[in-house]
Amino acid sequence: MPGAGTDRTKEWIGTKGPVIVLVEPQLAENIGAVARAMGNFALSELRLVKPRDGWPNPDASRTASGADRILEEAKLYPTLDAAIADCTLVIAATARQHDQIKEVVGPEQAARDLFPHVEAGNKAALVFGRERNGLEVHEVGLANKILTLPVNPAFASLNLGQAVIICAYEFYKLASGNALPFEMPNFSPPAAKGKFEAFFATVVNELERHEFFRPPEKRDNMIVNLRNIFLRLNPTEQDMQTLHGVVRTLAQGAKGPATGGFFAAERRSCCAIC
Repeated sequence: MPGAGTDRTKEWIGTKGPVIVLVEPQLAENIGAVARAMGNFALSELRLVKPRDGWPNPDASRTASGADRILEEAKLYPTLDAAIADCTLVIAATARQHDQIKEVVGPEQAARDLFPHVEAGNKAALVFGRERNGLEVHEVGLANKILTLPVNPAFASLNLGQAVIICAYEFYKLASGNALPFEMPNFSPPAAKGKFEAFFATVVNELERHEFFRPPEKRDNMIVNLRNIFLRLNPTEQDMQTLHGVVRTLAQGAKGPATGGFFAAERRSCCAIC
């Protein structure tokens, strides 16, 4: 059954994408959060280099929120070199400057670099380091490019799952053509001019009955402005029916012409005081 954004009745999307490599992750819960982020944006291949608490680890499932297949298919490696051995493009994520002469890219540019690479059938990897101190200098040295995020320089450390989800999101935007999963439903066609004018005539008649258009010489301009207010709404046929009913109810009351209500009571109170 569909849940809060999770629908197990739908087919799991698998997109050609970069491998996500976690180097010595410390907490299984963070590995689970990474799997969840990957599942959100259709990345499927997770590689783990020497997780501190071993692997597999049941604690990861709690934060994976249903992305268990990614955890079950995750591969374990003894070194980063082994984890990226089959990759022809490697981008290392880091929040610290390592003074290495490599191109530094943000997540959007990284996605633009990765997308044509994997679409051509090549293997690519996004590498993320330890929660405590990230990637070491020699590990960054294995990468073709450095990825960093435009964050608050005084507080640049992101949770591992947060860092992965930003990069996965930028990649999936390209892979999916930035298509949203749903759009505003169209339950009713746009209102025809005839129906709109019938509604608007009712509005004008009721306003005239209550002497709204004052002074008289401004009447025509007031009607034009009022019509434009409604036209800017681009009303549908259902909108017209609803608004027509609203105006009639306000004018006549639920059981005939209105004779009471707040304003009438206010007038009676005012007269009593006067």
